[in-house]
Amino acid sequence: MIDWLAELSSYWSKAKQGNEIREHCYYIEITESDLIEIVKVIKENLFGRLITIVGTDQRLRDKGFMIYYVFGIDAVQEHLVLAYRVDEKEEHFPSITPYLPAANWFEREIQDLFGLKAIGHPNPSPLVLHGFDLKKGYPLRKDIAKDAAITYANLPLQFTKYESDDVVQVPVGPIHAGVIEPGHFRFGAIGDSVLHLDAQLFYTHRGIEKTSEGLSVEEALQLAERICGVDVISHAISFSQAIEKIGKIEIPKRAQYLRSIYLELERLYNHVGDVGNLGAGVGFAFAVSQGLRIKEELLRLNERYLGHRYLRDLITIGGVKKDISNQALEQMVHEIGFLLQDFREMADVMMKHEIVLNRMKNTGILRLKEANDLETVGIAARASGRNLDVRRDYPHDMYKDIDFNVPIYNEGDVFARAMIRVDEIKESFSLIKQWVKSIPEGEIQIAYGELPSYQWAIGVTESARGENVHWVMVGPNQTIERYRIRSAPYMNWPAVPLTVPGNIIPDFPLINKSFELCYACCDR
Repeated sequence: MIDWLAELSSYWSKAKQGNEIREHCYYIEITESDLIEIVKVIKENLFGRLITIVGTDQRLRDKGFMIYYVFGIDAVQEHLVLAYRVDEKEEHFPSITPYLPAANWFEREIQDLFGLKAIGHPNPSPLVLHGFDLKKGYPLRKDIAKDAAITYANLPLQFTKYESDDVVQVPVGPIHAGVIEPGHFRFGAIGDSVLHLDAQLFYTHRGIEKTSEGLSVEEALQLAERICGVDVISHAISFSQAIEKIGKIEIPKRAQYLRSIYLELERLYNHVGDVGNLGAGVGFAFAVSQGLRIKEELLRLNERYLGHRYLRDLITIGGVKKDISNQALEQMVHEIGFLLQDFREMADVMMKHEIVLNRMKNTGILRLKEANDLETVGIAARASGRNLDVRRDYPHDMYKDIDFNVPIYNEGDVFARAMIRVDEIKESFSLIKQWVKSIPEGEIQIAYGELPSYQWAIGVTESARGENVHWVMVGPNQTIERYRIRSAPYMNWPAVPLTVPGNIIPDFPLINKSFELCYACCDR
């Protein structure tokens, strides 16, 4: 037993002793009577952070369902997984949402897709398949075909009801004027001051996790790259890490350098574009046009040196698919330097402009307690004082061997979320320059052998939006048995409605842009 699990010693007589099943990942099977108490100990004594909850249908092998609760014990850079068995005849499990608010979406999703009822959940309404008739079965059960039709029943959505006639409901979406993804926002307002906001997502559920079942791991990697159009590298590496842990695959050193460089290139163009796009929320056209221009130049640079604007088809299990000469890397760094000089000038003008400051400061505040309760990640967390960055806290590849600054702000407002990005751009460029100077020659990928069936692992990376977590179980013949994608936006969307009350309705586009959350990452 390792030291940080000693806090759970009082439960060891009721549960199996924790075992290290993957590097830095420990696993315990628990019973219903222990679940809530152990969760409380993990949260209160170990300061554990809920990372994901995964439901699996194991009836064909195991006579039941399993729910895996994955916690990060950040202080010691370890993961602790609780496994809870759901009897196939009872089809219910105790909700931990009253104790961990961040479990809300996870448990409701398990209800929608597996038909397992979360007993004691404070709001057990449909999440993913709202408005659908599920009488013909639940999509992620193994006895439901991939192409099974789900009937849309046009059921009414649930929103907050107001007793006062002074409160006006203002619906926005799910179809928007711009070319963006669907999301419905319903404001309760007096005049233009917002009292409350309901947000409803999951209008275009794509069934990626169901589609992955039975695919080869290489085919599933292609799906992973397409979860999100602008977090391609992060999702691809997270998936590959999980497979590599299952197969005990050690990727070559040069591939570790290249993966790290590609991740920071992805962060650069995202952050540059997001900072410029904040100008649209305050009518500051200069920032919008310059941000778009510099982002476009970075995307063209990606295509010129690596073959794809959004860095697709670079990652493979066991390393990377595409190499780039050291000379080309040095030239690329030189070009990025010129572009970022332009960005710094643009950001300096923007962040000192009186009107911009007036609109951004003290707008859309996410308080630290709310960020902690909902387990927010990435920009949203660090702008509210939550000191969390997976690159530092769970380092992989070349992040293990380098020191870098993790910018933290405490204000939690739009301005803080903007400045986090400005500061991180500087850090990302510094990381790329250091790696390019020291990158070794060598192979860029390694062949791997047979993967053990019904083994699982998690892969974790820090995307431009925050921590992306992929939980993968491999089935027979190198195929996917179960694939659970937990993106950064999935953790951060529940926080957005908390930041809007007390602001005016015209502030919402600005607040929303400051989070810059993808819808598609949730609609897997």
